[in-house]
Amino acid sequence: MTVELTGSAAAAATGGDTDRAARRLAYVTVCVPAAGFVAAVAYAWRYGFTVVDGLLLAVMYLVTAFGVEGGMHRFFSHRAFSAGRVVTALWGVAGSMAAQGPIVFWVATHRIHHAFTDTDRDPHSPRPIGTGPLARVRGLWHGHVGWLFTVRRDNWSKHVPDLLADRTVMRVNELYFVWVLLGLALPAALGGLLTWSVGGAVSGLLWGGLARIFLLDQVTWGVNSIGHTLGSRPYKTRDNSRNVAAMAPFSVGGSWHNNHHARPSLAHNRHAFWQIDLTGMFITLLDRLGLIHDVRYPKSSGAHRRAAGRSNREHRRRQP
Repeated sequence: MTVELTGSAAAAATGGDTDRAARRLAYVTVCVPAAGFVAAVAYAWRYGFTVVDGLLLAVMYLVTAFGVEGGMHRFFSHRAFSAGRVVTALWGVAGSMAAQGPIVFWVATHRIHHAFTDTDRDPHSPRPIGTGPLARVRGLWHGHVGWLFTVRRDNWSKHVPDLLADRTVMRVNELYFVWVLLGLALPAALGGLLTWSVGGAVSGLLWGGLARIFLLDQVTWGVNSIGHTLGSRPYKTRDNSRNVAAMAPFSVGGSWHNNHHARPSLAHNRHAFWQIDLTGMFITLLDRLGLIHDVRYPKSSGAHRRAAGRSNREHRRRQP
């Protein structure tokens, strides 16, 4: 079947005009963490993989995974809950340390994805590109990572007016590269301090920094590619979004993608008791601690309705 392509999908197939700065940044974003992951494996092969390495990888992964799924995605992109300036900044810093792009870029791209899901205007749809036996492979590659090399910055502002008007968000956005470096410096410093050695700092940088970025990238991008190709579809949405259960723990709940596309404004992706949504659980915890408010819970859940009521009452009491 012949697929006519326009926009970023056409650029992926034809090498069309793209933003040069964004393309250069894409090479750094993709290649440096990949090289770091290879270096981490080689370093561990030579010097071993320690408990400290595992802890730094796990902790930094969780912090940045929550930053991406809870911050960049559910908070900034979909406004599934509200937060004050300090908590807003912390969400932004945690998400930025994942090195998947500044807040404005991440949110604008994601909102365009929702507006034009699985059409030729979707920035990262894995639809087949071209014809022949490799068309689906090319589409899957484009949906996973190839789109980063073809993405354009046309009319981003019209998709993120709320962010552009938020001084806290824009300040965090402007310091994006500082937060990326912080995400590398923290595990390096902790690795050195916990082992009291230069080798521990190097291993911390590799595993808690670069390898962690690489692994989280594959999971986040996998939701874009695999989550629109393979998996279950309990909701008959207008797109090809799918739930990928095997990825749920690693995506901290983001891979319940069909659930999300069916009800994108909710703070929870868990629509069945057995579905793991660590981000939803974390958001509920923050709500109960009074650190966030106006959380959009699924109306079908009595427990969530009660929690939402508590959140709204507490927020009203905090108002002057």
